[in-house]
Amino acid sequence: MNHPRHIAIADYNYALPEEKIALHPLPQRDASRLLIYRDGNISEDIYRNIANHIPAESLLVFNNSKVINARIRFVKQTGGAIEIFCLEPHEANNEYSSIMNRKGEVSWKCFVGGAAKWKEPALIKNIRLQGEEVILTATITEKIQDAYIIHFSWTPATYTFAEIVESAGDIPLPPYIKRNSDTEDKSRYQTIYALEQGSVAAPTAGLHFTESIFDQLALKNIDKEYVTLHVGAGTFKPVKADKLQEHEMHAEWIDVTLSSIQKLIETEKDIIAVGTTSARTLESLYWLGVKALINPGMKTAELHQWDVYEAPLIESKFSKAEALTALLNWMQANQLKRLFTQTQLLITPGYQFRIINALITNFHQPQSTLLLLVAAATKSEWKKMYAYALEHDFRFLSYGDGNLIFIN
Repeated sequence: MNHPRHIAIADYNYALPEEKIALHPLPQRDASRLLIYRDGNISEDIYRNIANHIPAESLLVFNNSKVINARIRFVKQTGGAIEIFCLEPHEANNEYSSIMNRKGEVSWKCFVGGAAKWKEPALIKNIRLQGEEVILTATITEKIQDAYIIHFSWTPATYTFAEIVESAGDIPLPPYIKRNSDTEDKSRYQTIYALEQGSVAAPTAGLHFTESIFDQLALKNIDKEYVTLHVGAGTFKPVKADKLQEHEMHAEWIDVTLSSIQKLIETEKDIIAVGTTSARTLESLYWLGVKALINPGMKTAELHQWDVYEAPLIESKFSKAEALTALLNWMQANQLKRLFTQTQLLITPGYQFRIINALITNFHQPQSTLLLLVAAATKSEWKKMYAYALEHDFRFLSYGDGNLIFIN
């Protein structure tokens, strides 16, 4: 195939009218519409019936990352407001759980709204936790390319950062949902199985799932497994370059247990990724395994933007089991019970999926890397899907409807 560096992003544009963007979730999660794409054919249903369209004995893989209240608004003594948007821990070489449980102080990479107005040495916000007044202080320690390193400290220091951000912050709705967050978003912009705190955007394909759907899946012996990819703000970053070679794919942290990888090795079932984040996580595991096969003595397991499109990875012919077993062996040799690392995997048209057989996802923004992934899964027939969805009044983006794509 042609190297994806040469892909023209203008070929992945479409007209998305404002009125097609869902600003609020439907009253019931599983009432959202579902477009089914299989072998070039399109049909539709609602999420409540999704089990009817998934082969019995399949394995569904969900991203259990939980959205944190990443937007923290400080009001200066002059009355001006400055908003700090927490992106990711400054020291993310540790598992997110240990950082979220840090007490007293922590540093994060952040966007700062109104940074030019920040003249004070520190910003202070008073919050209440468990009936006690807590003083939260924010200081800038470093200016980096497109963001700031912010040091947060609080007194009393007995509370965790998870508790602080839960009380002090607001849910970070995507920029295309042009309204303030409200009480409803605290529950509806989370999946019902959200567990591992760290995302600043929801893995939105999972927002439609309910306990009732899980019950229907169980009746067909459809199994579930969970991985973690902490969704970053980069997921909303449009590709502004003319050619893909000029775009830097955002990197995100994945966290996968040894037992999950073992389960993926052993299963002979169809594997269905719930969301592009789950898809990227699963496909990243394959390529990290290939790296371990090529270089069993590798010190770290990381995946960069173009790795899978260039030698030696693109020349690999390893099976899913071979690659994942090599990754498992590498983890055991390094005494790792879970794999916590970054992936910058960019999935574009022409990519051959190695792990997943189907994808459940939402409708994505024009000229986005998420749309490129959908184009890869549909063999570039995404325009047919999206034209149908627009003509039949499907709701788009995070709170919108979704689709089930079977990969040929």
